[in-house]
Amino acid sequence: MTVETPDLKDQASPADESGASFTERYSEVLSKVNETLDKVDWSQMGRIGKGVGVLVVVIVAQVLIKGVIDTINLLPVVPGLLELLGLVVVGQWSWQNLTTSDKRSAVITKVQSLRKEYLG
Repeated sequence: MTVETPDLKDQASPADESGASFTERYSEVLSKVNETLDKVDWSQMGRIGKGVGVLVVVIVAQVLIKGVIDTINLLPVVPGLLELLGLVVVGQWSWQNLTTSDKRSAVITKVQSLRKEYLG
């Protein structure tokens, strides 16, 4: 009984086929990525990046502030004193800025000018 073995040179190994198809697929994917990146308006991406950066900074700041406030709230007397301090500050500001109609209109004008300056 003889067993015929095919020549190894005649058969293409699966590793060679997958290597060739991988390089083809890789070059195809890279060309599609390059085409997509060419279509992007990078000036808009800068604005979006700045917006995302500001949002991340605000979130991190809020997490840090929450940690500080939670730590302060663990102290027995401090939260009540801080509430009292807040009431005193709001009362003083209100007394200085809202007692007469001239002062109230000045505050409204200031708020409107700030709104126009920052919001357009």
